[in-house]
Amino acid sequence: MTIRPAILADVAALLQLETQAFNCDRLNRRSFRHAITSSASELIIAETHTAGNDNGTPALLGYALMHLRHGTSLTRLYSIAVANQARNLGVGQALIHNCEDIAISRGRRILRLEVSDANSQAIGLYKKLGYRVFGQYNDYYEDHTNAIRMQKRLHGAAPAHTSRLVPWVAQGTPFTCGPASLQMALRALQPYYPVTPEDELDIWREATTIFMTSGHGGCHPMGLALAAKKRGLDAQVYLSDANPLFVDGVRDILKKEVITRVHESFTRQCTEQAIPVTYSTLSLKELTAAFDDGALPLILISTYRMDQSKSPHWVVMSGYDAHCIFVHDPYFIQEDGSESPMDCQYLPIANEEFEKMSRFGRTRLQATVLLS
Repeated sequence: MTIRPAILADVAALLQLETQAFNCDRLNRRSFRHAITSSASELIIAETHTAGNDNGTPALLGYALMHLRHGTSLTRLYSIAVANQARNLGVGQALIHNCEDIAISRGRRILRLEVSDANSQAIGLYKKLGYRVFGQYNDYYEDHTNAIRMQKRLHGAAPAHTSRLVPWVAQGTPFTCGPASLQMALRALQPYYPVTPEDELDIWREATTIFMTSGHGGCHPMGLALAAKKRGLDAQVYLSDANPLFVDGVRDILKKEVITRVHESFTRQCTEQAIPVTYSTLSLKELTAAFDDGALPLILISTYRMDQSKSPHWVVMSGYDAHCIFVHDPYFIQEDGSESPMDCQYLPIANEEFEKMSRFGRTRLQATVLLS
């Protein structure tokens, strides 16, 4: 079984399934066409490529239609149908899970639905999946049955009130947290982007300052923005300091000169490529607003409060609630097996701690790259 967005070529099969599944309140051709073409709707179908189908065409197993109300965090599961031959095979549950994933990816927090009070099987499934009754419409359907209203607060895999489905990527070296963070954003915003160790190092070479403290080069926010744009994303850079970054991290005069030249080169390239660079800080309110608008922030933090090392480190914001910012941390240690990759995903950082962690060095540098 595969689940995919419906296209106009699916309308005939959808109408046939609609006739089979419902005796009343059926969607018509116009409704399906509108659902497929409207930005305020999501229509997905489940199908199977089973041997023996006529002309090798896939068989339609079911569909689910959601409406997303603009200006709100609400999504409505308007209709769901499963073909007779596909009942009790988990098709409905798979469709609902996909609807929830889509709703979360579009920033929605609540999914609501109506179901006939005579449809005990569907009600049981919804309750099993975490939906709760919050109301009822009397005489709602054409057959005069009542509609039970149910809803679920969507959190996905993250414990955040507002979260984004961000694939997690571990950094392949001790010094490529920036590239790994960018790869997470690329995979979230471009699902077919191939995450490879080769591109991780390519990003590092493109974005590095060349020197950082006494070790390998750290990734400059403008360098990451340029690497992101090269790979098809839009980028905005927010810096609290217009001076060359990370100069305080080295003592050698030549290294300071090299860092300064790289900084000036990145600044010039951002101007040439029309990448906005704003020299100001982003408040938590502004950061969460950008996140709500669809941006994925790459944020430079100090690891001092994590490991006392005072190292600059890039993470990806993956959610937030009233008390915490949630991040994906690309740094993963598996020395004793006490930590798993799940511990690096949707990592909650209290707002007051995040305010301190997101400022680095003696200059209290704040650096954020907004990707979309």
